[in-house]
Amino acid sequence: MQTNRARASGGVRVRLTGVRRVFPVLDDAGRAARDGAPGVIAIDGIDLDIAPGAFVALLGPSGCGKSTLLRLVAGLDRADAGAAVVEAEEAPGGERGAGGARAPLAYVFQDAHLLPWRSVLENAALPLELAGAPLDERRAAARAALVQVGLADAGARYPAELSGGMRMRVSLARALITRPRLLLLDEPFAALDELTRSRLDDELRALWAELGMTVLFVTHSITEAAYLAERAVVLSPRPARVVADRTLSLPDQRTAALRTEPAFAREVRALQEALESGGA
Repeated sequence: MQTNRARASGGVRVRLTGVRRVFPVLDDAGRAARDGAPGVIAIDGIDLDIAPGAFVALLGPSGCGKSTLLRLVAGLDRADAGAAVVEAEEAPGGERGAGGARAPLAYVFQDAHLLPWRSVLENAALPLELAGAPLDERRAAARAALVQVGLADAGARYPAELSGGMRMRVSLARALITRPRLLLLDEPFAALDELTRSRLDDELRALWAELGMTVLFVTHSITEAAYLAERAVVLSPRPARVVADRTLSLPDQRTAALRTEPAFAREVRALQEALESGGA
């Protein structure tokens, strides 16, 4: 059922083949060390094939290379070996990504990164403004995106007037306004309290179910990964290698009650064991 939904919505396939990333060692002045000096291997030989419309969580210890992997997929960094490829076949509206421009993607960071001098509506509309969209068009799209994240009445407010959870909702709205076919999230809810985090987990999964984009979600939380994702990829300490790639045996419809059920506990335990076996 989810595969058909994702195909209809235009989610993209992501393939990583033999991906390796090495960072140079820097001296005290921030310059790269002399030629021939060994670098820091962040990622070493990662292979992943992520289907269109999948929701995949990336788990691993701090500093293992999860964020680096996300940046490679986004095209913000380049692998030293191997390839990270986003394959976008024709979307329902006729847009093509394969063999041409990269598929539309959005990146959500742990910090909401809102512009404090702009209203919520203006922050949400920023990607379309930068793309040169007309004022009326981008405002209408921003209002629709704010409705999607439960902020229909907050458009005239400013970031300083918002809670942490509300600021993250604005960040999500800003990401969704371009109707991305690939959504990359780097620990977006890590700084929030547990109750707010749980509510945003529910909202994110509902948005994914509605829109069907491919989602890659980096998190340190095993329970969050199990609750949100269809599939969890566990990485080893640096250099990152895949130590487990698990399809989660949980229902499509997920509510807070799921967190107390034996099936959920089994999945959490399996992911915990994978982290421990990988040396976390």
